[in-house]
Amino acid sequence: MIDAKTAEYRERYRRELIPEGYSGRLHFTLILGFVAAVLVIGVVRLEAIQPLEWLAVPLTFLYANLAEYLGHRFVMHRRRPGLGMIYERHTLQHHRFFTHRAMQFDSSDDFRAVLFPPMLMVFFATAFALPAGLVLTWLFSANVAWLFVMTAIGYYGSYEILHFAYHQDEDSWIMRLPGVERMRQLHLSHHDPSIMQTGNFNITWPICDVLFGTRVASVPDDVP
Repeated sequence: MIDAKTAEYRERYRRELIPEGYSGRLHFTLILGFVAAVLVIGVVRLEAIQPLEWLAVPLTFLYANLAEYLGHRFVMHRRRPGLGMIYERHTLQHHRFFTHRAMQFDSSDDFRAVLFPPMLMVFFATAFALPAGLVLTWLFSANVAWLFVMTAIGYYGSYEILHFAYHQDEDSWIMRLPGVERMRQLHLSHHDPSIMQTGNFNITWPICDVLFGTRVASVPDDVP
């Protein structure tokens, strides 16, 4: 049950931080459309992939998992020079809007408190994925570059979809998909204020949480 303090913050967030005319469904659709478009373009551009070139997929996946972990742990939860907006949006807004006792959306307007801004998505794609792709084309091949870009963008898409799923109602059909409920429990634990600075920083697959010893199985029973 949502407490009075969280309910009050949610109302203030909706009143002050959600732009007039905002559509949560359109926001989510734009993200899915962008990811799908990159994947389709990548499939079209791939040509005669060599066996060793496929290594770009698992290596990029592991790199993305590490980037997710480090970014979440050391940027989203710690104020860094020049990156304060990310800290504010995640720790000061997202974690106040959603707590381990109040994880669900109340309406589609609340999607803004979970999804990355579309412009940030475009920024990361052009500022990081594109230059990396050009370097990989020069070092290896165009196939390796496209496999890198597709895997990185696909990972981003899985991040957004899974994070979105964790904030659905507990009886939602998506919770019945294999593994989703278990990963939601890890994210729920992360939203416990006593854990959020120290555990469960992988929002998708908890590979780095296991490697670095920061995986927390569940919210302690004695937490109010």
